[in-house]
Amino acid sequence: MTRIATVNYHVHKPYRQAFELDAGGISGNLVAPELVSTAVTLEDTRATTNTVTFAFDAIEFMPLKTQVQDFARDAWKPTYDAELTSMLLDRLSVCEVVVFDHTVRTDDPGATRKPARNVHSDYSKDGAEQRLVDLLGAETAAEWAQGHYAFVNVWRPVGHPINSAPLGFVCPSSVDPSDWILLDLIYPERKGQIMGLVGNPEHEWIYQSKMTPDEVAIFNIYDNRGLPSIAHSALDMVEDPNVTTIRKSIESRTLVRY
Repeated sequence: MTRIATVNYHVHKPYRQAFELDAGGISGNLVAPELVSTAVTLEDTRATTNTVTFAFDAIEFMPLKTQVQDFARDAWKPTYDAELTSMLLDRLSVCEVVVFDHTVRTDDPGATRKPARNVHSDYSKDGAEQRLVDLLGAETAAEWAQGHYAFVNVWRPVGHPINSAPLGFVCPSSVDPSDWILLDLIYPERKGQIMGLVGNPEHEWIYQSKMTPDEVAIFNIYDNRGLPSIAHSALDMVEDPNVTTIRKSIESRTLVRY
């Protein structure tokens, strides 16, 4: 089954573009580069016989219940980190997991963190290598870099099934290397680097419809041994116009060692 959604692609420029987060010291204030609104056709993984797996497609959808009922404040983090660690150790056959960041996003104009509506992947090669050092320190990072490591995102709906602005993904096999551009990510206290995706009619989009809080998407955002980073974005679309629940989700960034 195919659906139509709108996404915001990046555009090629003769200079380096950037996102500035919490610009001017104002929490939630975002200055973004130029984006182009584009209608795309996407395939619902619930309605196809094609199996999507992390090992081959850099994305996988799976059931994963959690004991956490409320993602406010910080008391839930040890429980949730343990759940994600256990799942990744088992599912990806890794030997070590570092859960280092959680972002709750709410599709509301007043929210501090809203769904990311630009087609991107979270780290460039340089950005990932710097983040590895930031997290582990130079000596341990150098040790990890001699082996196989990756950054993996785990995304989950919160509170209700996703009815609007679901998360969509571009199949890596449909992306030309020239579609990627480097983008600086400027925070008040540090600077990172991500990758943005420029539009291409060859892109094949997928998503999983009406994901529930008992389901997650696991997707690759950098792998030093070559598993592709997967471009993703919130999709401007609505599953059922009669449902009015606000889209809320939590994404957790993890560092794994194979």
